[in-house]
Amino acid sequence: MSQLSRRRLWRAGAATSTVALLASGIALSAIPSASAHRVITGADCLRAVAPGPADGARQRVFEAASSTYGVPLAVLQGVSYLESQWDNHGTSPSTAGGYGPMNLTDVTVPNAGLAKGDGTVIHSHGPASLHTARAAADMTGLALSRVESDPAANICGGAAVLSSYQQKLDKPTGANTAIGSWYATIRQYAGDPTAIDNARFANEVLAKIKSGLQRTTNDGQHVVLQAVPGVAIPPLPTQPNDSGDIDCPASLGCEWIPAPYEWYGYPDPTAYGNHDINNRPSDMKIDYIVIHDTEGSWDTALQLVQDPTYLGWNYTIRSSDGQVAQHMHAQDVGWHAGNWYVNMHSIGIEHEGYAAQGSTWFTEAMYESSAALVKYLANEYDIPLDRAHIIGHDQVPGILPAYVQGMHWDPGPFWNWQHYMALLGAPITNGTNKGVPQVGDVVTVAPGFANNQQTVTGCDGVTGDPCPPQGTNFVYLHTEPSFDSPLVKDIGLHPDGSYSTTEVWDIGARVDAGQKFVVAATAGKWVGIWYLGELGWMYAPKHNSPIVRSHGRVVTAAAGQDSAPVYGRAYPEASAYPADIPYQDVEPLQYTIGQGQAYVLADATVPTDYYYAKTYNCAYVADDCTDVVGQDTYYEIWFGHRLAYVRAADVALSSR
Repeated sequence: MSQLSRRRLWRAGAATSTVALLASGIALSAIPSASAHRVITGADCLRAVAPGPADGARQRVFEAASSTYGVPLAVLQGVSYLESQWDNHGTSPSTAGGYGPMNLTDVTVPNAGLAKGDGTVIHSHGPASLHTARAAADMTGLALSRVESDPAANICGGAAVLSSYQQKLDKPTGANTAIGSWYATIRQYAGDPTAIDNARFANEVLAKIKSGLQRTTNDGQHVVLQAVPGVAIPPLPTQPNDSGDIDCPASLGCEWIPAPYEWYGYPDPTAYGNHDINNRPSDMKIDYIVIHDTEGSWDTALQLVQDPTYLGWNYTIRSSDGQVAQHMHAQDVGWHAGNWYVNMHSIGIEHEGYAAQGSTWFTEAMYESSAALVKYLANEYDIPLDRAHIIGHDQVPGILPAYVQGMHWDPGPFWNWQHYMALLGAPITNGTNKGVPQVGDVVTVAPGFANNQQTVTGCDGVTGDPCPPQGTNFVYLHTEPSFDSPLVKDIGLHPDGSYSTTEVWDIGARVDAGQKFVVAATAGKWVGIWYLGELGWMYAPKHNSPIVRSHGRVVTAAAGQDSAPVYGRAYPEASAYPADIPYQDVEPLQYTIGQGQAYVLADATVPTDYYYAKTYNCAYVADDCTDVVGQDTYYEIWFGHRLAYVRAADVALSSR
């Protein structure tokens, strides 16, 4: 069983307090003293919801549940936000069988295998009462199915559970009780078996309460958590077995689980893993942070990263609570991106989850921990906080034409890039939408997320089957300004010449939030952009456009050239290599920049180098572990869904 499953079972196991309460005769809900003669029910909670505008219904439910069960409104909203961002997913459970805004757990639901995303069923290792959803149903008198599927009933049930924990701890209840008195209860609701984990969850809740926040949910509900500035946030418990190797914000309580640099195939000096040693950033610049998902559980990811015959990356982040494990020093080079040049210049962060499952894995706790880590690392290593340097694995180009088709596409269409970049303090919607984009304008893709539910298919592995509706981070490009036209072609991804598709893995016709392009044409509500050497059309009505006008420098094919080649890496020219280091081909990819086309410059200062690392401890071949630096200048550009490189000698630069 994975750590994630253990955590959720522990959380569900918190319902044992309900059993204890029943055995001792203590009331299951926080009952105001004036009403101590009767048990408050879920029906009472639902009846207490005040009438009002439809988009404020969830806010009013939180208020009613707070009053009914004697839980401070800020506590109830703060816990719910860290569990679900106040979103509702109907009858679909989260990654370990949690339902609704309060993430009430029921780990033996029929489709729990889908919830985990790997086809396995999450089993309960205790009696039926070890489920917070069932406990909430018992406490409120509401049907389990309603607690799981109705967000109002779910919030009332979550309030009842919180109240029962507070009473069990002999703490005061009431909507106006001190926030700090609920700290232990919030920790218990977190359900994490370790002190550091449940304290981290509780501290994150208190931080939200202290700062306040508001959000419109995935189903259009506007919820406001009013700030309580005076809330005190206790220090985290000391992390056991802390390592001096940790390179991480102290607030995250990261743990050190090292990826082994190990010679496993003696006497063959090339049989080592799972990364290479270096002295970055002194010897090589760190330019990128690559966002991955694990396509496996937390436990599986940790097992793999500790296998010297597998791959190595820098950090893994757990879905359920945002726990961070560090595996490598930033000075060393991980094997994670499928492109050696990007590996040389990047830090890799894996996020527990499955790209095709999306929102059931990418939790707010994960987003916030990841953003805190990335912001810290970007500051430490001088990495720009933009989508040209904080990139998805799906943006990494193939090194040569034959590699393009096999490149990865995680974290996929359901990673909320706009929310993530906002958490980094680098929001994507920083352009202006004044006027209709004109030919030659630079535009930034900013389609929103929750309300941008593009058609995606094949999430269950069956071609053509629609994926569950959820927010997406992209818009499609068509060959003509019409929804009836095919999606654009990507000859690298579809070498047979076929059109791109809506399959979850097919990034061929997608432009993601934060990417920048040059307007090539307009036609009514459609805008054409230069993309992979062709013209691609996106639907961009003025009232709800997925792009904002921006600015930047652009590259075009140099005068006198029919086209400019495009590369998947910025390697040196042949003359830069010492005699003992074999020359690495700089063969261009299968795409070109035609005359008249323009692409946005993403970075004009990319290093031109190749790190030659072939044997264990750099000791068995001449010039091993040498960074070959060339004189050629390359630029990084926004070219298609993936980034690309061009030689400065092949292009011209201009500002827009």
